[in-house]
Amino acid sequence: MTTETILITGASGQIGTVLTEELRKRYGSDAVLQTDIRLPEERQGHFEVLDVMNATQLGSLIRQYNVRQVYHLAAILSAKGEKNPKWAWEINMAGLFNILEAAREFGLRVFFPSSIAVFGGMTPRINTPQYAVLQPETVYGISKVAGENWCQYFYQKYEVDVRSVRYPGIISYQSMPGGGTTDYAVEIFHNAVKGEPYSCFLKEDTRLPMMYMPDAIRATLELMEAPAESVKIRSSYNLAGMSFTPSEVAAEIRKHIPGFQVAYEPDFRQNIAASWPESIDDSQAREDWGWQPEYGLEKMTIDMLAHLKEYYQVVLM
Repeated sequence: MTTETILITGASGQIGTVLTEELRKRYGSDAVLQTDIRLPEERQGHFEVLDVMNATQLGSLIRQYNVRQVYHLAAILSAKGEKNPKWAWEINMAGLFNILEAAREFGLRVFFPSSIAVFGGMTPRINTPQYAVLQPETVYGISKVAGENWCQYFYQKYEVDVRSVRYPGIISYQSMPGGGTTDYAVEIFHNAVKGEPYSCFLKEDTRLPMMYMPDAIRATLELMEAPAESVKIRSSYNLAGMSFTPSEVAAEIRKHIPGFQVAYEPDFRQNIAASWPESIDDSQAREDWGWQPEYGLEKMTIDMLAHLKEYYQVVLM
């Protein structure tokens, strides 16, 4: 192919699904190659099955499609990773290393999603600074810290144009999350719209940084489209949208669905959440490439409920 292509790994996941759609809107369907470990139920545009552990297959696709940018979203998330740490570490690390090696060989621009999971109990939990102690308490967080360091290494050693943000919990109506500690903030909306009570796996007062998907996608693309000289951090940027607790989002939902009931039954994910920040200082991203969130809890709740009402074809009273 002669057209320059953007490759997305893990494209069938929560972020990948929405990012793929937005990239196709911006650059055209032919300019985007969607990849994942298995075929999706519905396919549009270019799709290839790709195991990111297979460096040979990755290189073949880069040549075949003339790939110039990679959004590397394939990873095992926090809750799933704790059930099988060795598996999560191997996939998260080997997959990223294959991407970075390909970027070095082919001169690619790479996006690597890091996470608030890089922080741990030694990190200030309020307005967590850009430069803080990184002692994560999950294998997912450990892999993200190592990934950030590999990204910086490949930039300094080989001038690979790699860019990254530390995502907070991501909330979206387009797809369900895939095994993270902040999944409740998506599930709770679905249950509310379906008229079902929700059992939350975190305590009601557990405050965590969150972000609505439109802001997450916009931040990702703004960073990738920024001039190289504006990207001054090559490990990963802090990124913030809003912070709230399960009880606060439940109260916001009740403004629209008064009878909504939530029970709190914390499980192993509570300990993970307790090691993460309550709020994030993202002033460096704002200063370097102009980041600014658009959604708070109230605005997001209205939008989520409207879209899910349409999805479930439920009339909210």
